Amino acid sequence: VQLVESGGGMVQPGGSLRLSCAAPRSIFVVYAGNWYRQAPGKQRQLVATLSSIDHANYTEDVKGRFTISADNSRQTIYLQMNNLKPDDTAVYYCNANYKDQVQYWGQGTQVTVAS
Repeated sequence: VQLVESGGGMVQPGGSLRLSCAAPRSIFVVYAGNWYRQAPGKQRQLVATLSSIDHANYTEDVKGRFTISADNSRQTIYLQMNNLKPDDTAVYYCNANYKDQVQYWGQGTQVTVAS
């Protein structure tokens, strides 16, 4: 399963971006959808999780600023990112996870927050 991400780019601090992750079919009906990020020289970090029944969780430093969601068909998940900070600069990866038994990854999309 190939996950295709889009929506990255460069934005000024305080700005917003919306990332999308499209699957070839409605896998997020049963797979959890996750967004990770990896900044240069740092380990990959789990940013947000959306369970198959729409329970969302966030890492502490994005709470109140990022929102993870899915479309009605459960074929695409999104990450709405508001009030972006320079520390949010990273490559963002989409992940689909089925009970830690099966995982799929996207290719990554660069998000750069700079003046």
